[in-house]
Amino acid sequence: MKSFLSNIAILLLCFGFGLDQSCNASEVYKKWHTIELSFKGPSTSETDRDNPFLNYRLSVVFKNETESYLVRGFYAADGNAAETSANHGNIWKVRFTPDQVGKWNYQAMLHHGDSVALNTNIKEGELVAINGDKGEFLVVPSDKQSPDFRANGRLVAHQGFYKFQTSDKYWIKGGTNSPENLLGYKDFDGTYRMDTSNREGEASTDNKIHEFLAHEKDWTLGDPTWKDRKGKGLIGAVNYLSSKGMNAAYFLTMNILGDGKDVWPYTNPEEITRFDVSKLEQWNIVFNHMQKKGIMLHVVLQETENETMLDSGNTGAMRQLYLRELIARFGHHLALTWNLGEENGPASWSPIGQNDNQRKMMSKFLKETDPYNHPVLLHTHSHDPLRSQILDSILGFKYLDGLSLQQDKREFAPEVVSTWKRKAKAKGNDWLISMDEIGMWHTAALPDSLDSNHDSLRQYALWGTLMSGAAGVEWYFGAKHPHNDLNSEDWRQRNRLWEITNHAITFFEKYLPYWQMQPEHTLINAKDGYCLSNQGEIYAVYLPKIDNTTINLKKVSGKYKVSWYNPQNGGALQQGTVKELLGGAEVNIGIPNKYKTHQHDWVCLIQKLTN
Repeated sequence: MKSFLSNIAILLLCFGFGLDQSCNASEVYKKWHTIELSFKGPSTSETDRDNPFLNYRLSVVFKNETESYLVRGFYAADGNAAETSANHGNIWKVRFTPDQVGKWNYQAMLHHGDSVALNTNIKEGELVAINGDKGEFLVVPSDKQSPDFRANGRLVAHQGFYKFQTSDKYWIKGGTNSPENLLGYKDFDGTYRMDTSNREGEASTDNKIHEFLAHEKDWTLGDPTWKDRKGKGLIGAVNYLSSKGMNAAYFLTMNILGDGKDVWPYTNPEEITRFDVSKLEQWNIVFNHMQKKGIMLHVVLQETENETMLDSGNTGAMRQLYLRELIARFGHHLALTWNLGEENGPASWSPIGQNDNQRKMMSKFLKETDPYNHPVLLHTHSHDPLRSQILDSILGFKYLDGLSLQQDKREFAPEVVSTWKRKAKAKGNDWLISMDEIGMWHTAALPDSLDSNHDSLRQYALWGTLMSGAAGVEWYFGAKHPHNDLNSEDWRQRNRLWEITNHAITFFEKYLPYWQMQPEHTLINAKDGYCLSNQGEIYAVYLPKIDNTTINLKKVSGKYKVSWYNPQNGGALQQGTVKELLGGAEVNIGIPNKYKTHQHDWVCLIQKLTN
């Protein structure tokens, strides 16, 4: 049936655009599905004296009736390097994800010249002949369903939250911050640990890198692999995370000089102008699967120990080359966030860091170079005043969409979210703030075996931050216990944590127009409780314990329905001892009918009745 409807759509679009021969199957694509075009050009290699990454530039202009996208391409060796591990060949590629149905055309140009890849003028350099440099194609509606991002499109930052670009649908994040060296995986070409570490303040490492053997059982028939069934452990891990309702994963793309010392996009850690084509193609196989499974790519571009490694922190030639390659190869993905770097800025344990101007220029470069306007966030230090010394100077900067927040003492996390959202708004910029690394640094989100219900995380870092305006959460695993931020191999060690997180995400997505609501914790009399409100319309109240709670409805009128939600077990809304509230007074909200003293936290949903 879907195939039949798709064919009808193609015929209707062909008729509408007056297309003839161009409406053949090889030139029909779907909205939000990536188009990958290959061109035969000059034969070269990763190690050629005439550097293909620096001295060639593939530029492709994609146009329809209303839009034009300039998209960078990349050197692809033999065009099948994920399978062959080739480092030479004559294939150049571009990836483009169309956001509109209808007729599109493209014009590709390959230029050659000294450092021409760094030049923004697409006419600079010597034009090199390539095959198939122009063409047209038809885009029809997508046939995918959630959680596949191709069902809803590209995520952008909008007024402090994630939103799908061409719809009114918002998206809230819940996922994993660990292991940060997710890409330090044995089945990726050229991947190994440069050196072991046992420094104070970080997880210890040995020579072993990730295998994810515990998740090979989660790989299913039809899932991708490469090079004689490699990749099953990591692909299976993605399947598991998605099966728990999680939708984001945080990972570094370069940790040279950092904690793990096992992730880089280059042919080797000492050669920063040449990229490992086969490794990056294998990364992209995993990224494609993550998008299919509804997992956002949280791409962390550097960490505090290496943020001045490229161009001494400036956005000079080497940093530009690094960012352009990542954008060209991976920017087509629909759900992707660029993170300027872990713990960005100098600190006592890492005194040499990027300064205010350097982080601004990096952010500006990303926004102006990425054709898809992916969100750009800044990962923070864990406490003030160190954090505020860095953030105060970048408040209101138009090229930064928000914060990837780190907070050491979890009980203060909701207040920190509220504070920085308020400060950003005062500067005219609604920051998207995600609670991405909760402390303390040594323990953080423990395995279920050590913290069975994650009570303090649930109260402060999950519900507390979401009820204070956060756009989502990711869980950091800490440094000084088994299954930590660098050596964790099995996401099942925190199975219960994913379930609890999914309950919160489900409540927000199903019942709240959270993007229209404001934190108003003073409306309730509950100590350590949280209230999210669109006054006069809807209220959500998180209570760490039930204790004769009232809500101030003095400024509103009408009747309000009262329901209860169990944040530990999820499920359907439940009735309470009070079914309705009347505006115009401070009123008692009652208790849930299934309240038990040992089950101490609940969420009350208060919705205006429309007669």
